Parts: sequence; structure tokens; C-alpha cells
Amino acid sequence: MKFLVTGATSGLGRNAVEWLLSQGYVVHATGRNETVGQALKALGATFTALDLTVASDNDYQKLLTDCDIVWHCAALSSPWGSSQQFHHINTVVTTKLAFWTAQLGTKRFIHVSTPSIYFDFQHHHDIPESFLAQPFANDYAKTKYAAECAIQKLVPNFPATTFIILRPRGIFGPHDNVIIPRILAQIRSKKGKLHLPRGGQAVCDLTFVLNVVHALFLASTQNNLASGESFNITNQQPIQLASILNRLLKEQLKLHYQIQAVPYLVLDRIAAMQELIAKFTHKEPQLTRYSIGALHFDMTLSQDAAIHRLGYRPIYKLDEAIQMTATWFKQQDAFFNG
Repeated sequence: MKFLVTGATSGLGRNAVEWLLSQGYVVHATGRNETVGQALKALGATFTALDLTVASDNDYQKLLTDCDIVWHCAALSSPWGSSQQFHHINTVVTTKLAFWTAQLGTKRFIHVSTPSIYFDFQHHHDIPESFLAQPFANDYAKTKYAAECAIQKLVPNFPATTFIILRPRGIFGPHDNVIIPRILAQIRSKKGKLHLPRGGQAVCDLTFVLNVVHALFLASTQNNLASGESFNITNQQPIQLASILNRLLKEQLKLHYQIQAVPYLVLDRIAAMQELIAKFTHKEPQLTRYSIGALHFDMTLSQDAAIHRLGYRPIYKLDEAIQMTATWFKQQDAFFNG
């Protein structure tokens, strides 16, 4: 099988490419970071440096040449940004790539979406795939759901292509440039203090990145899946935020920090003010209402469909995932010099 992996030069996409190559698969990787792209080429991938937001129809067709499976990992995943950017990167690009995948008769298109479409500033446990926030919390969730809708419109018209949607929660691990780096930055800027609503007692689902890769592979190879199905993906081990941070940062990375509980309403008002200022400065605020809410409200996802339909069980349990994540961060110069 030949795979096309988008967003291949960071986060999930990079892990996906490295794993596929380690298993002997043919991979066409695409992303915007040419330096990382050269590293992927050295491992055996074909690499195309490309900004998908400005790619032509011909560019899309070239990417898909002879590919059997598409893993669409590219996205603008951020609590802050312009509506136009989110729309172009998350919705327009996905719509175009999914269309050309189907038009060329590619067997499967696996789209990495997000559980952010569930988030509504309330506590939720065991959320099923059918749930939907009303309204969406931010442009990220709005545009990722719009991308899902665009895919669903293709399903009845292109039966030769199977479309599967995965919604992994809180991806962490090697090449993470979102969750752990932001937490480390706050600890450093606050001189060892980590301000969290409820003192980090929120119960959350997180997912080790290689477990997401495992889910991607299952979605690519299981024969009993219906085109258009969606699956929540987690480590299936709900945990309090403070607990997993302590296990990673204190026990593994030996960082000295102290969690300070701050009332949610205080942080929410500070975030609202920072967002207002950011509209004029066009600089990402340190806090957003969404990011504070995500740290305050419990949110766990139902795994019934993932287990019984996709056949997904995490390969790496939290203890091993935390240790592997810590090992990777210790090897990074940015960890010591950040």
C-alpha cells in the first residue's frame, strides 16, 4: 500500500510517516517545513514541500498519484487565529483533498478531526460521536466540523472511496508542539508556577500520538467500516489533569513547579480581556476562553464505537506513553534551552 500523509512535518503527521516507513510502507509525505521534509526523505519517504492552501488542482492530483490511502493530518490546530485562516486551512483544503481523493478513485480517506466540536463550556462524560456543541466554542471547532460535513456530502456520490473520520482527544508525545510546550512556557514565564482552574482537578481524556497512528492504520485496513463513520479516539484511561502533569513533568522530567488553583471565573475574565486586546494587536493572547474552559471542565469520550466497530484498543498505556514522551523531550535542545 502507498500512503499520502498531509501535515507530515509536525506532530501527528510526522509520527505517522515515521511509523509507516518503519513498517515498510511506501509514503508520500507533504508539509511546509522543508528541513523536516529532508529528514523524512532520508528515512525513505517521498516528500513534497507544499502549502495546501495555495495548491492547484494539478498539485492535489500529483500528491495522490498511485496512492491507496490518504491520512489527512494537516490542520490549523490553535485556540486563536483569524476566521479566514481557519476556514482555508481546515475546511477548504480538506474539501479539495477529499474531492480529488474520491475523483481519482483512491481507496480510503482518513480525516483527523477533533472532539473540540463537542466542547460547550460544560462538564461532559462519555460523549458519543453523535453529540454536537451548540454553538461551537471557536472557529477551530466550527471549521473542523464544516470539513466533516463536506466529507459526508461526498460519501453517497463516491462509493469506491471509503471515508473515515477520527476524533482523537489531547494528542501528546514525540514532536508535540502544542500541549506540552505551552505548559512548559507558562511554567517558565511564571517562575515555576502553573495556574490552573480547579487546581488541575478536571478529568480529561488524552491520547498518546502512536495510539492515534494505530487508529489511523485500523481505519485504513478494517473491511467492515461504513463510509462516513466517525470514531472518538483516546487512551481509554481518563485522568485528572494535575495527575498526568505531575507524572510527566515532576516524576519523569524532574521539573520543579507548583500548581496554583485560580478561580475559573477569574481566569475566564482575564482571557476575555486578552482576547479583546488581541483583536487590535493581532497577537495570540496567552489565555483564551476556550483554553481556560478546556482546563476547567471535565470531558471524557465514549469509546464504544472505537472498540466495537473500529477494533481500537490503545497499544501504549499511559505509563509507557508518559515515559516515551519524557525520553523524547529530554533529547531536545529546546527542552533545556527554552
